[in-house]
Amino acid sequence: MLVRSRHTLIVLAALALTAGACSAQTRTPAAPSPAIDATYTKLLDAPLIKKLLADVKADDARTLAELRLLTEIEAPPFKEKERAEYMLSRFKALGLSDAAIDGEGNVVAVRKGSGKGPTLLVSAHLDTVFPPGTDVKIKEKDGRWYAPGIADDTRGLAVLLSWIKALEENRVKTVGDLVFVANTGEEGLGDLRGMKAVFRNRPAIDGFVGLEPSPMNAITTIGTASHRYEVRFTGPGGHSFEAFGAASAIHAMGRAIGKIGEVRTPKEPKTTFTVGTVGGGTSVNTIAGDARMAIDIRSNDMAALLDTEKKILATLADAVAEENKRWGADKPDTMVSYTTKVIGDRPGGETTPDTRIVQAAVRVIAAFGKGEARLSGSSTDANVPMSFGIPAIILGSGGESSGWHTRDEWFDPRNAWEGAQMSLTTVLGLVGVQGIVEPVLAVRPPK
Repeated sequence: MLVRSRHTLIVLAALALTAGACSAQTRTPAAPSPAIDATYTKLLDAPLIKKLLADVKADDARTLAELRLLTEIEAPPFKEKERAEYMLSRFKALGLSDAAIDGEGNVVAVRKGSGKGPTLLVSAHLDTVFPPGTDVKIKEKDGRWYAPGIADDTRGLAVLLSWIKALEENRVKTVGDLVFVANTGEEGLGDLRGMKAVFRNRPAIDGFVGLEPSPMNAITTIGTASHRYEVRFTGPGGHSFEAFGAASAIHAMGRAIGKIGEVRTPKEPKTTFTVGTVGGGTSVNTIAGDARMAIDIRSNDMAALLDTEKKILATLADAVAEENKRWGADKPDTMVSYTTKVIGDRPGGETTPDTRIVQAAVRVIAAFGKGEARLSGSSTDANVPMSFGIPAIILGSGGESSGWHTRDEWFDPRNAWEGAQMSLTTVLGLVGVQGIVEPVLAVRPPK
C-alpha cells in the first residue's frame, strides 16, 4: 500500500481531489413476478423455515460474541491468514467438512443440495482497510460497538457462520448447492483478487450474494468499475540553492495534480477520480529527483470511466512538458520524465432490476416490512460475477452501522438478527428447499 513520504510537501497532500456527482446512481425496482411472489409466500409459511429463522434470532447473542472475537483478529490487506484460519476451523466445526483455504487465501466450502438445482455463491470478505497494529479492540458507547472493520465486513463473516449453524442444526436440504466463501482482497489494493480467483477456479456458478454493511432495504445491483494507477516522476534532482534551475519531479507532479483537478466528469453515470496518495523528495532543501502519486478513477459505466481515464493520463505528459520547458530542460539527463503502473483494475457490471435474483431480494424486503427496496451501485466483490454476466447482488448483514473505513467505525447490534434472517430467506428461495419450493435462480447454460 502506498504511504505518504515524510518529506511530501503539505500543499500537494492538500490537493487530493475527488470529483463527480454526490449520490450513487440508482435503479427503480421491478415488481416481483407472480411466480417469485408465490415462491416466497410459500417459503415463509413453511414450518421448517419459520423454525430456522427463529433459530437465527435465538442465536443472536452467540453470533454477536463471535463478532467480537472476529473483529479483534487483525485482517490487514494481504494479511488475512489468521482470520482465514479461524473461519476454516469454524466451517469445519459446523459441519462443512470439505472446507479448505485456496491458493489466494480464500476459505471455501460447499454445502451440497440435491444436485438438481443452481449453484449459488454466498460470501463475506476477510480483509479490512486498516494496517497492521491498528487497535481493533471493541469499545462500547450508547449501545454502539466501535472498532475498525467491525461492520465492514466482519459482521458479514459472523452472519455466514450463523447461517451454517442454523442450516445444519435444522437439517435443511436445499435443491441447489451453496458455496460459502470468506474471501481475501476486497479492500484497497487487494483489487478483488480473492473473488477473481474463486471465479477462475469455479466457472459453473449460477449466482452470487455478498454480505456488506448497508440498510436492510438496500440492494447493490450496479458494480462500480475502477482503474488505479501509480505514477512516478523522476528528474535530475540537486541542491535547492546550488542546482536551482533544474526541473523538479515534485513540481511536475504538482502541475499534473492541478490539471487533473480541472477534468470534468458526467453526473450520470456517476464518474469520479481522486489523487489519493502522494510522496517523494529527499529533504526540504533538495530539488526533488523523484515523486509518486496514486490515482483512483471510478464509474458506473465503462465508457465514461475510459473517457475520464484518457483525459487524466493526458495531463501527465502535458505537466511534465511544462515543467521541462519552464527550466529549459531539453536533454535526457536534465529532464523530468514519468512512468505509469496499473495497480488496480476492478471490472464493472450490472444486475438489472428485472433479474430474478433482484426480484427475489425485493420480495423479501417487502415481506419483512422494510418499505420500497433501494437499488444502487458500489464497488464490491459482486463486480467480478457481474462482469461475467452472472446474476449478483449485495445485501445487508443486519444491524445499523457507519464510519466505514475510519477508526471511528461503529455497529449497533440491536435487532441485528433481522438482517441475517432477511438475507438468508433471499438465499433459500434462490436455491430452493427440498419439499417446500423450487429454486428461483436459474441454472446458467454451460459454455
